[in-house]
Amino acid sequence: MKLRNKEVEDLIFKSYLDEIMQKKKFWKMNRFLQHGNTSCLLHSIAVSYYSYRLCKFLKIRVHEKELIRGALLHDYFLYDWHQKYKPTRNVGLHGRIHPKIALFNARKDFNVNYLEADIIERHMFPLTFMPPRYRESLIVCLVDKACSVYETFTKNAYVKITLKVADNKRERRIISKRLNPYG
Repeated sequence: MKLRNKEVEDLIFKSYLDEIMQKKKFWKMNRFLQHGNTSCLLHSIAVSYYSYRLCKFLKIRVHEKELIRGALLHDYFLYDWHQKYKPTRNVGLHGRIHPKIALFNARKDFNVNYLEADIIERHMFPLTFMPPRYRESLIVCLVDKACSVYETFTKNAYVKITLKVADNKRERRIISKRLNPYG
């Protein structure tokens, strides 16, 4: 059976995703709400997937592995930013400080290179005043904004993505679990 280009690209994406998902700590992102009722885990997977798909669609030459890994780890801050008492309460606005926290956590748990670090640290431009240095960073920055808006106004975002990235029913259930922000 011949695989189509999109299927091959999805397999490439999945291989890089699986590498990151081997760390149990990465799954902690599922405990925290990002936008709307979308978890940080599902948000990060979506940003990574759509950044990769955008590059393929527009035929933009990028370092695929770094783009996918950087996007997966861009919100690896591991706390609930909606809570009154959070790690950033004495430091500043979550939107401005969480890229540095995510980068710190990513460096601690993964072997992050300079390109992945730039993606993580600069994805909140212009709020952080640090513009992306590389095209991969700019793409993740833009896709992150688009995904954030989509998640804010969509009740059950990314239902189809969970079918593509989950290996089994258990993973699919964990990734797509809808979080109750009021519960």
